[in-house]
Amino acid sequence: MKLLVNPSLDEACSAFKDAMSSGEVVIIVGECEVEYEGRAASTLTSGERVVIFKQDGSLLVHRPEGYEPVNWQPPGCSFRASVTDEVFRVSATRLSPYEVLTISFSKVKLLFSEKLQDRGAFSLYASEEDMKRAIQLNPALIEEGLRLLTSEKDLGEAGYADFVGEDSNGNFVVIEVKRTSAGVEEVLQLARYVNEAKQRVNRPIRGILVAPSLRKGGQKLLEQLKLEFKMLSPERCRRELKRGRDVGLMEFMGLKR
Repeated sequence: MKLLVNPSLDEACSAFKDAMSSGEVVIIVGECEVEYEGRAASTLTSGERVVIFKQDGSLLVHRPEGYEPVNWQPPGCSFRASVTDEVFRVSATRLSPYEVLTISFSKVKLLFSEKLQDRGAFSLYASEEDMKRAIQLNPALIEEGLRLLTSEKDLGEAGYADFVGEDSNGNFVVIEVKRTSAGVEEVLQLARYVNEAKQRVNRPIRGILVAPSLRKGGQKLLEQLKLEFKMLSPERCRRELKRGRDVGLMEFMGLKR
């Protein structure tokens, strides 16, 4: 990680070039002008701004207020930096369509650079763990009369099933939950759990795969293996969790729903 406070323009340019060659994120706070040429043309006169250069070749210019960038370039740009006439200048060039964004710094207050790692999964409505919590709160999301016995059931070499339970007819139920569309791989995963459970449980066993949708090949394999599918969306689980929190708050306050 590199952090320069009030560097000279030459120092800022050298640090920027080093960071770009290393594939790092660079954040510069300073006074700059911005010019754009491409599908249109624009000029942003001098002001203090936050400029973010990302590892994928994208670029954002932010004013001190507001959440939207005043100028930006999409991923895939190439950056060139130089210092001439007491100005630290960075150009971001995109070839298709051709467009150039040029940022001219007259003063740099801060320059930060670092190689960042982000392997997190973005969940718009609810994560897979949130879906499991919703199911625990209301097993009827899967099936009326379903009673959950335990979660993260250890099934030996087959792995850990998300839930095992019992249906209204007394059948043993193995449940696997997926936040995204399920396919052949997920069906086979459930089949391994069910086969292992058959070695341990002396009663009829059902296997239920829970996901927002099934990918091509999944439905046919489910039928062949005599397994089941329950469609359940993260959005519905989010609503269930919210309803549960609302009910819990009203009960805490001594109110009836």
